[in-house]
Amino acid sequence: MRVAGRLPTHIEISGLIRAVENAGGFATVLAKGERDSGTILVVCHENDRGSRAFERMPHPDGTRPWSLVKSEDIENKENFQDYLQRRRRQDSDLWILELDIADGERFIR
Repeated sequence: MRVAGRLPTHIEISGLIRAVENAGGFATVLAKGERDSGTILVVCHENDRGSRAFERMPHPDGTRPWSLVKSEDIENKENFQDYLQRRRRQDSDLWILELDIADGERFIR
């Protein structure tokens, strides 16, 4: 099912992967969701900062900006992985994409 006014999710994922790779980074699909209208959770990984998870969150004005939903605690890395697994169980349509590049947030802002 395609949502009006949105790119199909698999095309958006492909574009993000290509943009990150063209900038010299790596992007990996950790979980595939619904092809056309799945939600995307982006994990930005930087060695010196740990990982951060971003997801589009609907706002009352109808916009869906990217929001930081989870930061990795270096002392408890399992907690971050547990969060990703829990989100995947909650939403089988969810795509999880990991970006391994400095300032990965620039690709979703």
